[in-house]
Amino acid sequence: MNVLDIDVCVVGSGAGAGPVIYELAKAGYKVVVLEKGPWFRTKDFSKDELVATRRSVYTPNLKEERHVIEEKNDKGEWVAKSTYVTGRDFWNGNCVGGSSNFMSGYFARLKPVDFKLRSTYGPIKGSNIVDWPISYDDLEPYYEKVERIVGVSGKVVPHKFSEPRSSNDFPYPPLKENIVSSWIDKATNALGFKAIPMPRAILSKAKDKRNACYYSNYCGSYGCSSDAKGSARVSLIHKALETGNCTVIPNAKVYHLDSDQKQVKKAFYYDADGNSKKIEAKIFVIAAQAIETSRLLLMSKNTFFPNGLANNNGQVGKNIVFSSGGVGGGEFYYDSMKKKLADQLKEPGVFVNRTIQDFYEISDVSTKQKYKGGTIDFLLEHANPVSKAIRQKWDDFGELRIGKPLQQKLHTYFTNVRKLKFEIFVDWLPTDDCYVTLDDQVTDKWGDKVAKIRLFNHKHDRDIAHILGEKAEKVLRQMGAKNTYVSIGEAPPTNLQAGGCRFGNDPKTSVLDKNCKAHELDNLFVTDGSFMPTGGSVTYTWTIYANSFRVANYISKELEKD
Repeated sequence: MNVLDIDVCVVGSGAGAGPVIYELAKAGYKVVVLEKGPWFRTKDFSKDELVATRRSVYTPNLKEERHVIEEKNDKGEWVAKSTYVTGRDFWNGNCVGGSSNFMSGYFARLKPVDFKLRSTYGPIKGSNIVDWPISYDDLEPYYEKVERIVGVSGKVVPHKFSEPRSSNDFPYPPLKENIVSSWIDKATNALGFKAIPMPRAILSKAKDKRNACYYSNYCGSYGCSSDAKGSARVSLIHKALETGNCTVIPNAKVYHLDSDQKQVKKAFYYDADGNSKKIEAKIFVIAAQAIETSRLLLMSKNTFFPNGLANNNGQVGKNIVFSSGGVGGGEFYYDSMKKKLADQLKEPGVFVNRTIQDFYEISDVSTKQKYKGGTIDFLLEHANPVSKAIRQKWDDFGELRIGKPLQQKLHTYFTNVRKLKFEIFVDWLPTDDCYVTLDDQVTDKWGDKVAKIRLFNHKHDRDIAHILGEKAEKVLRQMGAKNTYVSIGEAPPTNLQAGGCRFGNDPKTSVLDKNCKAHELDNLFVTDGSFMPTGGSVTYTWTIYANSFRVANYISKELEKD
């Protein structure tokens, strides 16, 4: 392909990139995709725990590529450590389709209030919350588009905080459920609130060339070998390739974007052999996931942008957000129930798909002041046998089990226990102490500075998470679960990252305009989660998909003018 024929160069190929690639290729524009990772096909995905969760197969080896994490120690001092030293991995699915290949597919929309947190609840000391420059109504048609094109299975059930919809129900019926789902329904009803079905970006019925879910018992963290999961790779990029207008270049690590004062001209990248190459295009779209997108812009300094591309206001990398919250769980013992119930609970592969959103807004009993709350999702413990076994090696007093006691514990846990877990999602408030810069000392295998991530979790987030944790644990106890627990932590889930290039109407305080185009450059767009000023209290993927479809529509209109 002649470089002069390229309309759009997309850096990255995950949820933020897929809709742009799909829409523009279908519209007849020539699209080139530069993906840092390899190109795994469906046939490459097996249910191998060592490959999927115990080794760096789908993510870079930390010896070659790493991050530097900066956190406060017990004395309140900021301490920075390389992930190669600590073994703490901050990578997510570096391959064609990105981390969308390995998601669990929990799909919930943001709600209207998420677009106007500051005007609804007011400022929170120590945070940088702002209203979005678009509304829920602006994004709703694209949420619906994701349901149809990517494929979302579920059942719409009205509830206390139901968001407006332009369609009556999801295009695909709910996935099969374990009997424990009905226990959750009964328990929440008894407690005076409501559990609702969780929609999933997993096909319950075949679509196009994709098969329905076959309930393998291994979903989250694993690539899908039936193509039922709505990854960007199978639901969007495959379709784009069929047009003949899309070229995907894997193992292409972009290290610099060259620009003049108003436009990006070239993307420089290393190929699989380490050779430096370049791509010229009319429009450039960056969707490398929030941390790496900020890193690339900061690396792309030049005379016009001495602090990094699109960063003359110093906002690139600022206000990084994750998802705050926590986890918890409880155990059910087969020998304490009737055989029929035990056999139904043992059924592998089928889903729980229950969520509670009754507490998406909560009130202080004494002051009557309202606060943004969050979401509680229920799921069964992952089937990973190695991980499950490792967790049994410590007893209740912190002593190491060895020999016969360990054997007995493993036998009991694998034959007589089923664990039900919950995850809590609340806003991770943007602050001045959570951001991305370039590290001055640590480099990757190409000699480029790695991203340095300062992490800070606002106390307000943890306070809200504790309230939801108490509600979730009550549900488990109402169900009769044993050994219940809840854990609210400060460490972020690395697969839920956003911010760093927030969009807004004021060029002084935001990197992108409301259409996710850089304020300072006419042909640079950012379509991963970087655009989000706040994250909401649900997983981000559906919103990233929807916004990318929205921006693709805008880019298409821009290209029509040429």
